[in-house]
Amino acid sequence: MSGSSIQFKNVSARYPDADRNAVSDINLDVRAGEFITLVGPSGCGKTTLLRTVNRLTPLTGGSILLDGTDIATLDAIQVRRSIGYAIQATGLFPHMTVAQNIAVVPSLLEWPRAEIDARVNEMLELVRLDPDRYRNRRPRELSGGEAQRVGVARALAARPRALLMDEPFGALDAIVRRKLQVELIQIVRDTGSTTIFVTHDVNESLHLADRVVVLNAGHIEQIARPAEILRAPATPFVAELFAPDETIERLRSDASRS
Repeated sequence: MSGSSIQFKNVSARYPDADRNAVSDINLDVRAGEFITLVGPSGCGKTTLLRTVNRLTPLTGGSILLDGTDIATLDAIQVRRSIGYAIQATGLFPHMTVAQNIAVVPSLLEWPRAEIDARVNEMLELVRLDPDRYRNRRPRELSGGEAQRVGVARALAARPRALLMDEPFGALDAIVRRKLQVELIQIVRDTGSTTIFVTHDVNESLHLADRVVVLNAGHIEQIARPAEILRAPATPFVAELFAPDETIERLRSDASRS
């Protein structure tokens, strides 16, 4: 499977009764199979921009092309079923088993039952959860890390060519989060899905991305590979956002001298 290309052309979005756009005049070409991170402070427009792709947030200007087709010309429900979506709260249905959660979109797409069952097992194995142990569990029986794994499995179950992720690991402790980051890189590489990943964590953005998109007040400050962001920040805002943590560096220095 190959990923989809996603093009943002002069994209703007404003919420009702807001006095300014949440995002303004965004131009961004995401190549097929590319992993993009959107990073910036709270309220900068990261989640808004992500949600314009699956039409959960309507545009007030511009257009988004999915494999060259304007998504405004496509049925919104079909667009959402064709794009994987994972969020911080996982969004798992509490009354469903793990298997039923993963099978939601394939079932809506009317896949054959045997194919759905096989895909559930395949996805659980992909996110390193034993199907025999986890298929029939309920979300309340999962740890935070396990629930996030199921959320990723569900997002990928229908073989989407594009995957949207909105701070999916934000509520997890640092050790589990780092482990899932490593596994996500491999999963995306294996599936070939084009991925747009929202995070406020600059280290996470650098670790995951092919390219980093830095947002501030609804505008793009810089689009670049992680090494370039660190080597040549385009604006003082980017330089400050990606500045080393002085407290940690000082503590490391003190520890090395003790």
